Formats: sequence, structure tokens, C-alpha cells
Amino acid sequence: ARWFSAEREAMSYDVVIVGAGPAGLAAAIRLKQLCRAADTDLSVCVLEKGAEVGAHVLSGNVFEPRALDELIPKWRQEDAPIRVPVSSDKFWMLTKNKAWTLPSPFDNKGNYVISLSQLVRWMSVKAEELGVEVYPGFAASEILYDENQIVAGVATNDVGIAKDGSKRETFQPGVELRGRITLLAEGCRGSLSENIITNHKLRESGQGQHQTYALGIKEVWEIEEGKHKPGSVVHTVGWPLDMKTYGGSFLYHLDDRQLAIGLVVALNYRNPFLSPYDEFQKFKQHPAIRTLLEGGTVLQYGARTLNEGGFQSIPNPVFPGGAIIGCSAGFLNVPKIKGSHTAMKSGMLAAEATFKALVEGSSMDLYWENLKKSWIWDELYRARNYRPAFEYGFIPGMALSAVERYIFKGKSPFTLKHGKPDHEATEMANLHLPISYPKPDGQVSFDVPSSLYRSNTNHEHDQPPHLRLRDPAVPESVNLPQYAGPESRYCPARVYEYVSDENGDPKLHINAQNCLHCKACDIKDPKQNIEWTVPEGGGGPGYTVM
Repeated sequence: ARWFSAEREAMSYDVVIVGAGPAGLAAAIRLKQLCRAADTDLSVCVLEKGAEVGAHVLSGNVFEPRALDELIPKWRQEDAPIRVPVSSDKFWMLTKNKAWTLPSPFDNKGNYVISLSQLVRWMSVKAEELGVEVYPGFAASEILYDENQIVAGVATNDVGIAKDGSKRETFQPGVELRGRITLLAEGCRGSLSENIITNHKLRESGQGQHQTYALGIKEVWEIEEGKHKPGSVVHTVGWPLDMKTYGGSFLYHLDDRQLAIGLVVALNYRNPFLSPYDEFQKFKQHPAIRTLLEGGTVLQYGARTLNEGGFQSIPNPVFPGGAIIGCSAGFLNVPKIKGSHTAMKSGMLAAEATFKALVEGSSMDLYWENLKKSWIWDELYRARNYRPAFEYGFIPGMALSAVERYIFKGKSPFTLKHGKPDHEATEMANLHLPISYPKPDGQVSFDVPSSLYRSNTNHEHDQPPHLRLRDPAVPESVNLPQYAGPESRYCPARVYEYVSDENGDPKLHINAQNCLHCKACDIKDPKQNIEWTVPEGGGGPGYTVM
């Protein structure tokens, strides 16, 4: 059914899902499976802001197939892009020139090295085969409410608006997608989800603690034949990060001589001079890493934030008219560095509650109740103390983690609290020395423009900026004098730079078209002055192997 409002076209569905990642697609598939089993039908649509499904999906990714086994038990016979089982699992502690082998805390037996971008494309085909309508290139930019303040769907933004707000000849008004139930699966720090979590006080009615984040920066390389070991998994801690900064790296060997390499830096780092992008370039110069990459070529570059709050930060995911699923709610298991399986499972649980709500008239609260009885809850509860242990620094963190793992086995009698929110953790510049990073060599380390080129990022230039300053004076009056302009360093795409105006005074310039949609700015800005909103649908990175 369609009807027309004064300006926008409206389309009605039983269920509207925002985001075609693992959670959104798992929810859509599960809904249609339930319909088939009950011989009934619900109309389901999935909106995706990327130009195609998978274009904005970036993850490590060592994949645990637990949720997929439940969702599509015969996936092994269905040509899923999950082909490389983990063959070895190493854990290194790096110093400047050495790699020390530690006992591996990861148990990756039975897991696979995959590209999540490719997996969601495969899942999207499965969803469409079941009758789900998937719309890539549509960015949901606002929540629709009915007269009782119950969420009634979403609207996409108008396209063809110029920077100055005027309508270009390509103008098309946004579309309203009305849903009896709306599921938000926008990934980490989803803009609509954050809005709902704040307005409905969902953290307070959930586990109560704020969310904490990290920024993952990743490249996929094609390396020399002799160096490639399909299924080999290496994680590192230590150098180049200092003893007070939580983070680590990963090296995963896929098939076809491909290597996924990345550095994850917790965004509660203190030194405003730290640049996660440059730390990653420096990391690749480590003798143990450099030898692996030499003679190879980079295929793709990207970045994305990830939730690290875990159990303590789970919000109540149910709001009037729908629910939040996947990383928008934050189900990543930090010590495992895995969230795809928990994201998918949360989508499946939400789909089951949605089906019952629409067909039997029960409440969406069933999703929250079932989440607490599920293996997600048990898994995140056991993992809850690893991340906050590192509030006290690297050595105490490693020691507490060992106690948690080998003595308490996740059943310790206490639950540690997170420290300050990430934006408050940034200290004043006068307490730190600037960090001088080595110049990129163009062989294993690169400057931002050449990396950006490899992310296939593209936005329509002539559109209103999707990165908004709540107070335009803050960058020059606070960020620059007090924190030495940290936005020019925490952003892995050089979106923010200070340039001199006609009087020679520094002024913040925002290159919104470079944006990788990682959301670091929304999280790390010291005064929470930057608001990340969706640009025109189809804009952003174009990942294919991430």
C-alpha cells in the first residue's frame, strides 16, 4: 500500500529494518522463515545507506558460525563465502623490534577467516529469495512517530539539495517507510539508534553504564605466495601503543593470497596528539610485520569504530514501536574481538519477538527477556571484566585478564566498571608531548589520500554537510587552544583540518566528502560538539573485500 503526503511518498510494511549488516539481514531472514513455517506472510524491507549491500561493512573478521548454524543450518552446502578455517592461532607481545610469543587467549578452533562484506552480500541474496525487499542507496535520516509518540517507521533524507540548502535539478524528496515494527541495525554508534537510546533512556533501563569504543583501521593486502598461510591468525598487543592506551592488532590470512591487517585503538586514549592512522602506519614497519608485507600490494583500506562496553553497557533494546539490534545495541565480545555472531543472534531473537507481536499480539519486551536467557547474555557476562581491567594500564590489565581467564573462568564475584566516557578521557595538550610520526615510505606505509583512494569513498560534493557542529565556535575556542585540535588526528580520513583564513587565523575546515562513516568524531570530540548524520544515500566507502 502506498499513499502520498504533501511532499513525500510513503510506503507501508509490516517490518522496516534499517541497515543491511549481519544483524539486519539475520532478522529479515528469520522473519521470513517464521512466516513460511506458520503459513502466513509479513512484508519486510531492509534499507541500506551504502551504494550496495556490504559497501559499508568492515570487520576483522574471524567468524564464529554459531548463529549462522542456527539461522541457515545448511550454509556449507549453499556456497557461502566462508571457506577458510582457522589453521593456527598466535598471540604476540611486540616491543619496538621484537615479537614475543605469549599463550594464545583465543579459542578459534572451528572458526573461519572471512570478509564480512562478502558474507552480507550472500545473506542479502538469501533474504531476497525469501521475499525480503532490500533497498541499498537509501539513508534513513529520521524516525517517524505516530500521534501516540510510538515509532512508526523511518524517512530517508531528501536528495539533490545543494550545500546552500537550495534544490538542485536532481532534487527528490525523501521517502517515508512506515512499519508496524521498526528494527534498527545501523551498526556501531548508529545515528538513529543513539537518538532513541537517549530519548527513551534505554541505557538507564538496561545495564546502566555508558558505551565505550575503539577505532579499527584495516587494510586488505595481496601478499607474496611464499608468505601466505591460509587460515593463519595472529593477534598482537604492545608496541606501537603506549602502556596507557588499550588496543592491539590483527593479521588474518584469507584465501587468494589475501591478508587482512588492522590496528584497533581504544578511543579512551589520553594523549590528544595520538593519531590512530599514523600508529597503524608505524605498526606495519615492525620487522615481523614488514617482512610479511614487502613485495605485496594493498587492495583496500577502511576504518570503523566498534563497541567495547560489553555486558555493562547493554541498553534495554526495546522502544515503543520497535527494537535495536546488533552493534547499535553493542553485543561485541571484547576478549574474543568478535561481534558478528552475537549481532546475528540478536537480530534473530528480535525477529522472533516481532513475529509474535505482529501475529499473536504479544509485546516486543519478549526480545529483551529472551536476550537475557540467550547465549549472548551468558557469553558477554563471562567476558565482562576484560576491557575495564585495562583502565589501570597495560600490565595490570594483562594480569587481571589472566586471573579472570585462568582462575575465575569468567565467573568472578565482581563486575568492574568502565572509566570515563571516551570524549572525557582526552587530556589537555599541555600535559603531553607531541608525537612525531615517521613519513610514509609508499611501500608498506602510506599517506591518507592514497589510503582514501583505496576505500572507494565517494560523496556528492554539492550537498549539505552531514557532519554538523552543534556550536561552530568550539573548534577554534576550545579544541585548538586546549587540545591542540585532536579532530585533525583521530579521524582516519582527514575530514577535519585546521587551515588559515584570510587573516591568518586557524579555522576548522570539514572535508565531508572524505568521510568513511567510521563515527570516531561523533564519539571522541572532547565537547561532543560534532554530530554525525547520514549523507545522501549511496555516499561513503565502497568496500568489497573488508
